[in-house]
Amino acid sequence: MKTAVSIPDVLFESAEGFARRRGMSRSELYAKALDAYLAEHKAEGITERLDAVYAGDCAEESRLDPLLERLQADSLATEDDW
Repeated sequence: MKTAVSIPDVLFESAEGFARRRGMSRSELYAKALDAYLAEHKAEGITERLDAVYAGDCAEESRLDPLLERLQADSLATEDDW
């Protein structure tokens, strides 16, 4: 897919030099850079999305059974265990 973006001249020149030194095309460099950026930031927003899911009408139905919640809490180490 072809697309057009605006970037500062300094960044463009730096990217051009980098791609030339690596023997890669500008398109390949930009595609790899964008892929790396997206992979690095993939997890952002997961907590907010999960909170939104559990804040819905089914939030109470999705809660852990109170007995299981207490048993789980009791199984965690206390400060004395350290």
